[in-house]
Amino acid sequence: MSSLYSNVLGSGSPLLILHGFLGMSDNWKTLGTRYAEEGFEVHLIDQRNHGRSFWSEEFNYTVLAQDIKAYLDERGISSAHILGHSMGGKTAMQFACTNPGKVSSLIVADIAPKYYPPHHDYILQGLKALKPADLGSRTDADKALSAYIRDWGIRQFLLKNLYWKEKDQLAFRFNLEVLAERMNEIGESIGSTERYEGPSLFIRGSRSEYVQEGDLPEIKNHFPRALLKTVEDAGHWLHAENPDQFMEITLAFLNS
Repeated sequence: MSSLYSNVLGSGSPLLILHGFLGMSDNWKTLGTRYAEEGFEVHLIDQRNHGRSFWSEEFNYTVLAQDIKAYLDERGISSAHILGHSMGGKTAMQFACTNPGKVSSLIVADIAPKYYPPHHDYILQGLKALKPADLGSRTDADKALSAYIRDWGIRQFLLKNLYWKEKDQLAFRFNLEVLAERMNEIGESIGSTERYEGPSLFIRGSRSEYVQEGDLPEIKNHFPRALLKTVEDAGHWLHAENPDQFMEITLAFLNS
């Protein structure tokens, strides 16, 4: 198995941070630096088919969790705090349920263990419609994507994945073909009997619809010690929209 790419910051108690769908470790660099300043050894990880990590036809939460176990084993890390956002939160949940002894605590940002119907179709359609000529510059790519994705913030999030594959040709770091094929896997639920009984924090954005009060029984079924906290004035990208409150809530939990 190939190793996951990571950027390691600071020293202290290990904290792994897992990005969301079509994201990458760089999305968390600012907050990762802040956690490192608070005494954590922060591992900003690119999950398979994302960022600088390897590409693979296999893509589901079972293998994503296995990747995290292999990563810890390679580095001789016996246990770590795990923080995951959205898709990364599902990976973190799956890993905690299957490897509870390796998880010091679990933080899940704006996702529940339930099934979510596919809802990224328009984003994947827009990305797949891009032609090589659209990737001559970031401006060209943004203009082409805007025909499919009106939200400027989402386009900027996606365009962070661009890199110069050749002198005059940009490419995306994520494996678009496999991620589009395996899109149904992104919404999969955590297995009905799987549990992690360690300390768990579920944190949601006040303007996000991903985690509802009605999801709490299912969360508690899998994570009986779970706390549910809300970040104000934030949607699904709560860590970027209100980073100060996100840090305040997560650090209080990590240090408790």
